[in-house]
Amino acid sequence: MAKTIISNIEIRKLGGYEIIPYELLLLADPDQQVIDKYIDDSEIYVTELENKIIGVYVLYSPDQHTVEIKNIAVEEKYQGRGIGKMMIDDAMQVSKNKNYTTLLVGTGNSSISQLAFYQKQGFEIFDIKKNFFVDNYSEPIIEDGIACKHMIMLTKKL
Repeated sequence: MAKTIISNIEIRKLGGYEIIPYELLLLADPDQQVIDKYIDDSEIYVTELENKIIGVYVLYSPDQHTVEIKNIAVEEKYQGRGIGKMMIDDAMQVSKNKNYTTLLVGTGNSSISQLAFYQKQGFEIFDIKKNFFVDNYSEPIIEDGIACKHMIMLTKKL
């Protein structure tokens, strides 16, 4: 289902025959082995500008009522232009169309700008998965001088 957001930008589901855009996914999740654990059971949506993929988000459904954004990323040179918000809006619409009632997203305790971004989009913190990044990633993650240890989970009713 292709959806034009603004002129020249389109968000669409990635076809099963298309190459997974790992270079973008790795911007948000730095361990491909972790990505590979959820990618096959998920739906991948890409954001294109003039037929070039510049963004991606991944939806995973743990149950019939809930869907989680497992990964969302925008190519660095296009960040700060509202594309991430467009992708969140699209994820909410896709999820509503599939009759999900709750949208989840998780981010690291050190991801200060992402925490602010999600809360501005109406998400609320509901859980902390202690030591998630320590236990599941082979290399330490440091953002803005802060060790990324815990997964902050946010939720939004659809």
